[in-house]
Amino acid sequence: MATPTPTPGIHHVTCIAGDPQENLDFWVETLGLRLAKRSINQDDPSTYHFFFTDAEGTPGTSMTFFPWENLSRGKVGTGQVSRTAFRVPEGSLDYWEDRFDEYGVDYDDRIERFGETVLPFRDPDGLPVELVEVAIPDDDPTVPWTEFVPEEAAIRGFHSVTLWVADPDPTMDLLETMGFEEAGTEQAQGDMAGDERTRFAASGPVGKYVDVLPTIESSRQGHGTVHHVAFQTPTDEDQESMRNAVQSAGLRPTPQIDRHWFRSVYFREFGGVLFELATNGPGYASDEPLDDLGGRLVLPGKFEARREQIEAGLTDVTIPRAESVEADD
Repeated sequence: MATPTPTPGIHHVTCIAGDPQENLDFWVETLGLRLAKRSINQDDPSTYHFFFTDAEGTPGTSMTFFPWENLSRGKVGTGQVSRTAFRVPEGSLDYWEDRFDEYGVDYDDRIERFGETVLPFRDPDGLPVELVEVAIPDDDPTVPWTEFVPEEAAIRGFHSVTLWVADPDPTMDLLETMGFEEAGTEQAQGDMAGDERTRFAASGPVGKYVDVLPTIESSRQGHGTVHHVAFQTPTDEDQESMRNAVQSAGLRPTPQIDRHWFRSVYFREFGGVLFELATNGPGYASDEPLDDLGGRLVLPGKFEARREQIEAGLTDVTIPRAESVEADD
């Protein structure tokens, strides 16, 4: 089997939400991310697809959501991404705890993991999320979005995802095939206390870690769960080489699918987690000026001809703006 081009790390994480306005308010105003793209689920155009990123939609910063209002609450368990962690600058967790208190966010005590300080919390749908303090280098590729949160505390893309799988070994072998290297093990804390957490590291600066934990905890997809995690395969050639390697490992990746802002390949890894391989281009600024990202409902390709019908079926939402929030105070 030919060795594929190693992935630099996570490209995006896509989750399931409930109320679209509540989702927008939390991820834009409370957490301070930019709504870089407001679109639809291309496989189910009756629901939105929101993309929350840094200031420029840098690969490795996109937390995206399908607000399926009619679904019930999900249950995090085996075969899922159980935790999504973001990087924040060193010394900023005091700011975040104060902000969570102000906004009524459900959060837990800080923990230490692999020598880093982690602040676990949940979004309004119960999705488990974490902030991890790290040193942000001067040449970091992410660009902080500062409409609601100051630069010294702003989220700077992904830190890691944690995978819960029943049998970790095949998943860990796959991660090594994808270019991750084992970076250490330690005893898990919290709800998986006593189990061994194994960390894998990619080569890139953002979203470089994947942690694997064994569990047979039952799972159910719904509000507050992760739908899939996407890994960067920056070019079509990188993606094709990774697709071939995944297929040679015994998995069944889809053909390449054009998602308008990137091109994608999907497959379920051995533990049941839905993985995506995503190119870095053409990017979120390919169909909107950078200054206007997220300002309008973008309907890619064939969906534009159905705009009137699609808009009529979507819930009206208002994008939080700092000036509007200040005026209401």
